[in-house]
Amino acid sequence: MSPASPSVSRRLLARLRDVMAGGGSAEERLSRVVGLIAADMVAEVCSCYVMRAGEVLELFATEGLKKGAIHNTRLRVGEGLVGDIAAHARPLALADAQSHPNFAYRPETGEEIFHSLMGVPIIRGGRVVGVLVVQNRTMRHYTDEEIETMETVAMVLAELVASGELVSRDELVPVDGNALLPLRLEGIRLNGGVGIGTAVLHNPRIVIRRLVAEDPDIEHERLKKALADIKQALDDLFSRPEMRDGEHRDVLETYRMFTEDKGWLGKIGEAINTGLTAEAAVQKVHEDMRARMSQISDPYLRERLHDFEDLANRLLQHLSGESGAASKGELPADAILFARSMGPMELFDYDPKRLRGLVMEEGSPTMHVAIVARALDIPVVGRCKDALDKVEPLDPVVIDGDNGQVFLRPSDDIRDIFFDALHLRQQRAANYAKLKDLPAITSDGIAVRLMMNAGLLLDMQHLHECGADGIGLYRTELPFMARSSLPDVVAQTTLYRKIIDQAAGRQVVFRTLDVGGDKVLPYWNPYEEDNPALGWRSIRITLDRPAVMRQQLRALIRAADGRELSIMFPMVAEVAELVQARRLLDMEIAHAIASGHAEPRIKVGTMLEVPALAFQMDSLLPLVDFVSIGSNDMAQFLFAIDRGNPRIADRYDPLSPAMLTFMRYVASKCDAAGVPLSVCGEMAGRPLEAMALLACGIRTLSVSSPAVGPVKTMIRSLAVAPVRAYLDHLLKLPDRSLRDRLRAFALDHDVIL
Repeated sequence: MSPASPSVSRRLLARLRDVMAGGGSAEERLSRVVGLIAADMVAEVCSCYVMRAGEVLELFATEGLKKGAIHNTRLRVGEGLVGDIAAHARPLALADAQSHPNFAYRPETGEEIFHSLMGVPIIRGGRVVGVLVVQNRTMRHYTDEEIETMETVAMVLAELVASGELVSRDELVPVDGNALLPLRLEGIRLNGGVGIGTAVLHNPRIVIRRLVAEDPDIEHERLKKALADIKQALDDLFSRPEMRDGEHRDVLETYRMFTEDKGWLGKIGEAINTGLTAEAAVQKVHEDMRARMSQISDPYLRERLHDFEDLANRLLQHLSGESGAASKGELPADAILFARSMGPMELFDYDPKRLRGLVMEEGSPTMHVAIVARALDIPVVGRCKDALDKVEPLDPVVIDGDNGQVFLRPSDDIRDIFFDALHLRQQRAANYAKLKDLPAITSDGIAVRLMMNAGLLLDMQHLHECGADGIGLYRTELPFMARSSLPDVVAQTTLYRKIIDQAAGRQVVFRTLDVGGDKVLPYWNPYEEDNPALGWRSIRITLDRPAVMRQQLRALIRAADGRELSIMFPMVAEVAELVQARRLLDMEIAHAIASGHAEPRIKVGTMLEVPALAFQMDSLLPLVDFVSIGSNDMAQFLFAIDRGNPRIADRYDPLSPAMLTFMRYVASKCDAAGVPLSVCGEMAGRPLEAMALLACGIRTLSVSSPAVGPVKTMIRSLAVAPVRAYLDHLLKLPDRSLRDRLRAFALDHDVIL
């Protein structure tokens, strides 16, 4: 057979369209289809396997194998060559199939006389719903064009296979969880907060009514126009006042680049050339990408594929004439979105005043939509397995972003509990607002500096709203993560200057680039590591790539323009690393002065996250102006615990004698040397833990903006001396946690938690 040409593929598609539109049962039509494919592909065999419950592929139709094998031949996903194609969602072409180690012989089929095999997955909704196979007696080498033709045919067949006429849709629905009963789903926190509302399914499936094209040139023009419309929509979005600045704008600038990705658009163009309409071509490439996503382990690549999905959905809306749920005017006033995943631009389709939360089956804190959601202050729960299979449109929902939980169809009792909690949060927020301008001073006269953590330009507005004394931790990595290339000195300078300006004289502590581990940059190839948290990350990266650190330090110095500048180096494990980092800083200070810039007034600090550094305090403290304990990483390293492992994440309590003894030791060393010490991890933002930190001698806390009010309330109700004396006794106990004892103390002494 000669290589399949676009005209051959279009002719085959036209014949398939006529067969599928004809009479007879679905199985009769499928039988005619495999015969047509076998003839057109010059193959002795064409077979179609359909996915059934339990991930079993059943032979439903064949031309060339024994008819008695129909409905009797079954292969599990991963079993045999057919199962291998389904497991990996990729085509397979073999000139000598029987010599392949995965070949599984089924005597009832009579296939022993056929040597060569080509198979492609039948994909619908990102899931494999079947496998289409052709076989030949000779050792035939199938061409790339023939594989492309088979993939195109499989896409058309997907509509028939997934229609419910061959296998009932109910058979493939997961059986765990009755759709009518209340259900609690577990996920991970991507953004905190509580939302109560009504389920809205994001991007309901767009039905493509026209698969086969009459004129490819017309389809290419339709695709071109749809892309132009999307680019215009992006330009309109950028013109909004709230989109002028911030990392969320960088996210969408990166998204704009996907609309010009030649590789992706080239695949769509090739699919159009095979005879598909523009929307069918987009859907084909889209489905193939979704199926293969499950085979990709790299977190950055998976998250960027979500952006391609967003773009594909938009193209389908434009090409099919259908619009998303957001533009139909039917969005409830209390919408909670459910999605397998989302691209960053999609969230802007919805009125943020009507959004109460977002639930995704996939996701991570670093994905673009999570960054945008944090900027919009929307609770988000990710990695919520099978959420779309278990929720129905307009179901009542409660989302608990703080604890990574979603309650579907909650009972009245559950709803009442969360309504009360939400009402109480609102009342507390009003009370906290009254404290905004009052000092954080304990009842026995100890002043506490209460700072705020930030990572987005949009966070800066909260500095003045919550009444924090300054920014104790500005995470500079988020702008790096939101872009598709390394931001240059000019871009960084512009951003840092805006941050300093908006702080209006209050201190801002800039932490230098802290990436690696679970924070991946798109323009650096990820380094495969067995233990990323203990690997090439944070200051280890920037010391190995000093040009990156020098550019960032140069931008910070220029942005300060002679004003006071606080710079903090992360994850320093030994004093030698700090000395090396300071050497780079001194070089940039000299460069700034030589270039005519104002002489900077710089305070230099270090994060204390690695326990080893605590044993070098005497040599460390003369070199720094301040120290900040990162309690999240410190607890992880102190207890040798993987924070991302749900089995052990809560095994050790930061309110343990070990952790608090460590805190008190560091505080005493810093106090003796006259070096300010702060704590800037999650521990500082919880009132009970903050009380214990003050008892350990720590006088500066840096917390998230929502935590400023609760922690300040605790501080103003606390006398430090009694709890410090009580802690002296507690640290001698062998208890694994002092939490209950400290909470009881607070209740007995009227400390407001």
